[in-house]
Amino acid sequence: RALIFPLLIREGKPTPFFTFVLALLFCVFNGYLQGRSLTTYAIYPPGWLGDSRFIIGFLGWLIGMAINIHSDHILRNLRKPGETGYKIPRGGMFEYVSGANFFGEILEWFGFALACCTIESFAFALCTLLILGSRARQHHK
Repeated sequence: RALIFPLLIREGKPTPFFTFVLALLFCVFNGYLQGRSLTTYAIYPPGWLGDSRFIIGFLGWLIGMAINIHSDHILRNLRKPGETGYKIPRGGMFEYVSGANFFGEILEWFGFALACCTIESFAFALCTLLILGSRARQHHK
């Protein structure tokens, strides 16, 4: 998402370079932390891929990703080219929550955390909930 979404955005405000660098560093650090914990420290019993925690977590991640992608598509297409002003998104999960894109991403990371069952994945899911939850609340207001 960090690499693809910015390329899909049509016209909009430019992202400050410093913000871009901080986001990139965060994604690199988190990717390293998650990858390192899964490849070096996590030990899974035989049959883990058939365990209910993994299956439910994987489905949560998959559904969250689908919600996130669909919500981003709705947001990118809110305005016609050249149009400005605030618009309320409609359709998909926006019919149930005002921050459907945030909800999808939070669901993704909690699904990932359940599928992995590591302290690092849970910590990131919790950080995602706190950060995106506050952004969702701000957007709702």
